[in-house]
Amino acid sequence: MVQTENEGAKKIKVLLVDDQTMIRQGLGYVIQMQPDMEVVGEAADGEEAIEKAAACQPDVILMDVQMPKCSGIEATRQILKQSPRIKVLILTTFDIQNYVVDGIRAGAVGYMLKDADSQEMLELIRSAYQGAVLFHTGTAAKALAELLRSQEPVAAEPTEKGYVLLEDLTDRELDVLQQLAYGFRNDQIAQNLFISEGTVKTHVHRILQKMGVEDRTQAVALALRHKLVK
Repeated sequence: MVQTENEGAKKIKVLLVDDQTMIRQGLGYVIQMQPDMEVVGEAADGEEAIEKAAACQPDVILMDVQMPKCSGIEATRQILKQSPRIKVLILTTFDIQNYVVDGIRAGAVGYMLKDADSQEMLELIRSAYQGAVLFHTGTAAKALAELLRSQEPVAAEPTEKGYVLLEDLTDRELDVLQQLAYGFRNDQIAQNLFISEGTVKTHVHRILQKMGVEDRTQAVALALRHKLVK
């Protein structure tokens, strides 16, 4: 039998979290139409989101902010504490700076407005799954910049593999890490820092090793939460 494109390929597992049934149904309809995605669960509040995330082990969660019982920010924090590999995209009606900052601190990798175009939403899901950091609205960019400027570095952060020491990262690695925090791709980082793309890849590899994390999203989340960028 000849397989069609994407047949048999691993699909991106998406969990939908929103207290409005129509929002979940609309998002679910669009996502289920994609050959590379599937909805593995839905939740109507933060507490249910935590339970469903543990049961379904999604790749990406679209997480509403304002919900009964437990906010999306707190649910994100608890989910990522148990399953740090999951990528959370904050989903909200309001482009509010505090939501962005709180989402970053909770470990979310992106911020999406509910009135976003469906194709934009799908690309954000795919990008998050691939390890990108996606704070691209004007408010999000401003919030991220101010958060980075406000950070004071700490001496060390415990990880499963040991300790991340700030002095272990070279000045150039810190430059690259900050570029990663802004969501730039390797080619953009290379252009911004006037180095080759191959050199950027080498720096990223060393950063991940030193920080004891598996991908650039985890590196950025760790850096933001524990003030390894300034």
